[in-house]
Amino acid sequence: MQERQPNVHSDNLMSLETTPTVLIVPGLRDHVAGHWQTLLEQKLANAASVPPLEHDKLSCAARVAALEAALSAIDGPVILVAHSAGVMIAVHWAQQQHSRPVHGALFATPPDFEEPLPEGYPTQDVLSGHGWLPCPRKPLPFPSIVAASRNDPLARFDRVAAMAASWGRRLVDLGEVGHLNPATGYGAWPQAETLIRELL
Repeated sequence: MQERQPNVHSDNLMSLETTPTVLIVPGLRDHVAGHWQTLLEQKLANAASVPPLEHDKLSCAARVAALEAALSAIDGPVILVAHSAGVMIAVHWAQQQHSRPVHGALFATPPDFEEPLPEGYPTQDVLSGHGWLPCPRKPLPFPSIVAASRNDPLARFDRVAAMAASWGRRLVDLGEVGHLNPATGYGAWPQAETLIRELL
């Protein structure tokens, strides 16, 4: 499938390479070749990522612990760049009163775990049993941008808009970009760089 990209252009990366570390927080499928998060980490000189789990891959607590460990290994300010379930990992982490400050976060196409997901994805019973539910709704302690799709199979736009409002953060309407992943035709996502720059 030919890769598509939202209608935005990429500026140079000078400001990103001299500012906070960009920490990539992947979803449950971890690092996927050709995914915009993987490509972004390869492109930026100041990027790192949360490593894949070897065990307890569906455990929210294990994912949050992995994020905490990755953050602890970084000195200085951090911008989180999370996609899909990675958004939920970051939100669960943020609302557990960790003392590690975060400069800001870009949350792209978060899933709605409070409604049934399409076939092939974990059921609500499984998600609940692994600690993902309920979805945290308290305001976040750092600036963030929530980028939402109009035709994401994992979450209705209005539901993501409600999440962003409860977290007290800005919502960006991406239009019809599916789940913003290779399966829906998206590789590099230049708009990520633009949105990250807005958090600097």
